[in-house]
Amino acid sequence: MIRDRGTIKWTAMMLPEHVKMLREHQDGLDYERKPELDEQKYEEFNETICVAMEENQTLKFTYFEKGRSAELKGQVHYVDEFKKELRVMDEADKMHILKVTEIMNIDYA
Repeated sequence: MIRDRGTIKWTAMMLPEHVKMLREHQDGLDYERKPELDEQKYEEFNETICVAMEENQTLKFTYFEKGRSAELKGQVHYVDEFKKELRVMDEADKMHILKVTEIMNIDYA
C-alpha cells in the first residue's frame, strides 16, 4: 500500500496568499446539506417504485450527489434491498445506480 503524505508535501510550496485564496474559494462553493427524510417518505418512495415497476413507468429521481442535488429520469430496472440501491435505466439505455439514502424525491415523469 502506498502511504501518501496528501497535501502536506505541497503545503510548503504554497504562499500564504494562495492558501488564503483557496480557503476563500472553498468557503464560496455552494454545498447543500442533504435533507433528512422520515420513514413515511421512504414508504411513499417504496410505493411509487413498486407501482412504476409494475406499470413500466418512467420516474424522475432527485438525488444528492457530491454536495448538490441532481436529477435522473428513467425506469427502475432492479431493487437491491441488501445494498439499498436502485438500478435505473435512463432514456439512453444507460444504467445508473442510486443509493436509496441519497434519494430526496421521486415523481412520475
